[in-house]
Amino acid sequence: MRIAIVKESSASEPRVSASSDTVKRYVSLGADVFVASGAGSASGIGDADYEGAGATVVADNAAAVAGADIVLGVRRPEAAALAGVKPGALVIAIADPHGHEAALAEVAGTGVSLFAMELMPRITRAQVMDVLSSQANLAGYRAVIDASSEFGRAFPMMMTAAGTVPAARVFVMGAGVAGLQAIATARRLGAVVSATDVRPAAKEQVESLGAKFIAVEDEEFKQAETAGGYAKAMSAEYQAKQAALTAAHIAKQDIVITTALIPGRPAPKLVSADMVAAMKPGSVLIDLAVERGGNVEGAVPGEVATTANGVKIVGHLNVPGRLAATASQLYAKNLYAFVETLVDKGTKSLAVKWDDELVKATLLTKDGAVVHPGFRPQEVAVEVAAPAAAADVSAA
Repeated sequence: MRIAIVKESSASEPRVSASSDTVKRYVSLGADVFVASGAGSASGIGDADYEGAGATVVADNAAAVAGADIVLGVRRPEAAALAGVKPGALVIAIADPHGHEAALAEVAGTGVSLFAMELMPRITRAQVMDVLSSQANLAGYRAVIDASSEFGRAFPMMMTAAGTVPAARVFVMGAGVAGLQAIATARRLGAVVSATDVRPAAKEQVESLGAKFIAVEDEEFKQAETAGGYAKAMSAEYQAKQAALTAAHIAKQDIVITTALIPGRPAPKLVSADMVAAMKPGSVLIDLAVERGGNVEGAVPGEVATTANGVKIVGHLNVPGRLAATASQLYAKNLYAFVETLVDKGTKSLAVKWDDELVKATLLTKDGAVVHPGFRPQEVAVEVAAPAAAADVSAA
């Protein structure tokens, strides 16, 4: 069994799919691990670290994937990068299938079985494999650190001989994993924190962290959560009521952190240009949803924009990657936990249970086709008029 660890092709992706610790574990499973040279350098893991863990470091990705049974990456590899893998090889990564149907079809055409780690079901046995949670947790933490850097003032209240410094006011919009970590981090730094979310369960979580909960708690609010624990898209009427409630609140805040995402859909707009204009000069907005269109009007992907009234809108991309060493350690453990379920420890060979709920939930492509029901191309039914003779026969 050969496992390939590839170097990410994008310069904006510093994370890597294996740590020296998980390489040791793969070797103990009976795998020969091949790592592309430099794959972990941006995450503080050198080639020597991988070799010390039992891996073989090869010149590049092409050498790593040649003959591979399993290819591990952070981002979905391009189809061309999979030349040389075994037929039916498993490719496991954050596949980002929404809106990338053509690229998905190209990967399917290579014959590999592509698994999307972000589609892992949120069930008890899969908690250790939940990449969305591990990476969002770091994004929420980093959002507060970035905000404190851009803010230019102290977070906690300070009582000094020269006078009292008021505590910063932080408003977190969206109380999922990233939002809750942002709340906790801002509280640890001494800020006065408030938060909002459309999911009823979030209220208790927010308040348990010492933050004030802000939301329109009507009937729609009470049903605004999917069975999987995600926020539902809200009606235009609810969004208008929520916007009216939060507009006055935002005007009083020093920092606003937005984290709202809906799987498979553009990020909802939560902060309008008018709301931004009402904020004080020097205030900061951190938009963690900027890669999906953004929650903040005026957010620019990859940039820190300053408005006419002196408000900064921060649109950093790949926020977990801004903590590459930690993010890679956690992601590598998520991957190992999943790969372990695909291996027969007795024979030390691949033994994928295709009917396993984890496999069915994450499998995107197999045997040359896109097989996931959420992304499989829809067949178009075409009616063809039956010939007269055939019609006569059927009538008889």
